Amino acid sequence: MVLFIDMSNKLPITRISKFFSQDDFDLNVRMGEEYLHGDLGMKLVLFRVDRQKTDTDEVYGEVGKDDIKFLPPVEFFGLVKVEESKNNSYTKGLNRYLEPGNMTISVYLNHLEELKVDIRYGDYIGYQESEEKIRYYTVSNDGKLTADNKHNMFGYKPFYRTILCVPTQETEFRGI
Repeated sequence: MVLFIDMSNKLPITRISKFFSQDDFDLNVRMGEEYLHGDLGMKLVLFRVDRQKTDTDEVYGEVGKDDIKFLPPVEFFGLVKVEESKNNSYTKGLNRYLEPGNMTISVYLNHLEELKVDIRYGDYIGYQESEEKIRYYTVSNDGKLTADNKHNMFGYKPFYRTILCVPTQETEFRGI
């Protein structure tokens, strides 16, 4: 017997519905957003690359740093974790350099939908490190794959994305 499913219609998720429903899911998301947006207030600024107006090199598909066009910046909330800085050397321990750590952001899918934005690979994110300093990062993994258990609430359905970012050099991006 072959079962054909019409994917043009939305199918309700009925697994674990005896113990957990859409109402329970929505309540948990709202409480989490209230804590993250209200209590923690970790605000970031998303600088989305305008991929229609940015011209890329026809041979390599690259763009010069001053040739990138941006959409208007968008403020959003996310749970931020900045890794420890790394102290490295170029060769044989001579000429040391200190790099800032990578940044991991967890953001609610519902929040991105409300803002009508999508965070994509290559976009820039500004994070206020202190009163005087904003550090800019580039999105290196946009976290769009959310089908794993980590991003699902009790196996019901996904509710957030984990976005990985790498710090930019001071000369690469300074905001718009």
